[in-house]
Amino acid sequence: MEAERGARHERWSTRWNEQGAPALRQFLTGILSGRQQGAEGPATHELRASDDDRERVAEVLREAVADGRLTPLEHEERVERLYTARTLGELVGLTADLLPEELQPLRADGRPVMALFRSEQRDGRWVVPSHYPVTAIGTGVTLDLREALLQSSHITVQATVVGATLTLVVPEGVHVIIPAQSMLGGKKNQAPRAVPPDAPVIEVTGMIMMGSVITKYPKPPKRGWGRRRSP
Repeated sequence: MEAERGARHERWSTRWNEQGAPALRQFLTGILSGRQQGAEGPATHELRASDDDRERVAEVLREAVADGRLTPLEHEERVERLYTARTLGELVGLTADLLPEELQPLRADGRPVMALFRSEQRDGRWVVPSHYPVTAIGTGVTLDLREALLQSSHITVQATVVGATLTLVVPEGVHVIIPAQSMLGGKKNQAPRAVPPDAPVIEVTGMIMMGSVITKYPKPPKRGWGRRRSP
């Protein structure tokens, strides 16, 4: 019995020295330095806006003038700026004082996620930088990419997951790979592997300690049981 316990301890010590200690050093280095790699291409707020982006902002402006948050003159001025705006950064400024951050129709700041014992979620129309750091400690973080604008065709999510779960909800036609290191953690990639050769790539790197990374497609809508069949 004593020999068995000693052998188990030796195995755990070896595994810690080979995987756990380097992963912990990587985690502490990332937290203390706070450095981010430079993104490729234009900054997130410099990306070109689409007609759909403008319509999202226009809807917020319509609601704001209807309930008195904007005067008719202010609404007219902002609509004029709306339809001459070329970038996402210009659109974001039109609604910044009308809604809290989590309800904004667009988010183009590209800020990384730092979730410490408090859940975080990114969803709706937001810009995902080419290199996106995500730190989740003792909590859950969800990145919903279904309506997101990818800054490049290859997105690297630099994940630091400790006692937490990072969930990525990806749209169809996106290829996901998870080469992140794992120490007493798990990686579950539910996104289909059969995608076009030129499909965008989401790569999850970094390390997972006593936590998990899950990627999945959104569930299809449920079919109604109450529909009457045609005769």
